[in-house]
Amino acid sequence: MKKLNVDYTAVAINTGGRKGHVKSEDGLLDFDVAMPKEIGGEGGKTNPEQLLAAAYSTCFGGALASVAGKVSLRDSEITAKVHLGSFGPEDYGIAADIYVKIPHASSLEEAQKLAEAAHEICLISKATKGSMEVNVHVIE
Repeated sequence: MKKLNVDYTAVAINTGGRKGHVKSEDGLLDFDVAMPKEIGGEGGKTNPEQLLAAAYSTCFGGALASVAGKVSLRDSEITAKVHLGSFGPEDYGIAADIYVKIPHASSLEEAQKLAEAAHEICLISKATKGSMEVNVHVIE
């Protein structure tokens, strides 16, 4: 494994797990978290899956900007859906669907090539490769 030369470190502190509080070291994030109602929680607050979806869509958008070349990304959207489920009793996991909309691509084929190239370099895609199912969809 290659050694990473660190340029930036984000720090977040959680107390109370899924029914607690999370804050970033710099104070920009500071909020309560809760389990979704769908899995027996109280809901009404964010959760790790929403945070991962937000991070993934943002990271993927940055990767797309890196590979877009002369294709305008104006009005483009990246939607990340992070799914929480189980493989069996006490064996939980997550998966993701990434929906990529690039209105100014010349064709769906060009948009697909850009989305695939972004998926190859997106840091979250790289970090989860082989450990989580991720499907990338190009939409109109």
